[in-house]
Amino acid sequence: MTNVEKVNEFLDRAKVFYFLTTDGDKPKGRPFGFRLLDGGKLYFGCGTFKSVYAQLTANPNVEILAVCGNEFMRYDGRVRTVKDDALLDRVRAAMPDIMALYDKNGWEMGLFYLEDGHAEIRGLFEVKEEFDV
Repeated sequence: MTNVEKVNEFLDRAKVFYFLTTDGDKPKGRPFGFRLLDGGKLYFGCGTFKSVYAQLTANPNVEILAVCGNEFMRYDGRVRTVKDDALLDRVRAAMPDIMALYDKNGWEMGLFYLEDGHAEIRGLFEVKEEFDV
């Protein structure tokens, strides 16, 4: 299993994960659930009209936090935005109801992945696994 597959598998088990950005000098976190593993990259998406998108483009250094049972994972890196119609078609297939709402309202889905990523899976008192992604 590749390192990006390990991250995706942990996020599968966690179901919901938290995306951490900054708003100026203030930390901001919000729950995410969607991601798409494609071509060795783990893509995420959110509306380009949302404050989270403005935050991650203003400061691309982000962290994802996921909790599953007595373990948690930190996954950090720098956001790289992507414009790819074929990838967006896969997002439409994965989330047809949400994408229909976006289309109806003329909203754009911003897609991105993390580069130069680093992940650690931790128990309550120890690092269980640490790797670059």
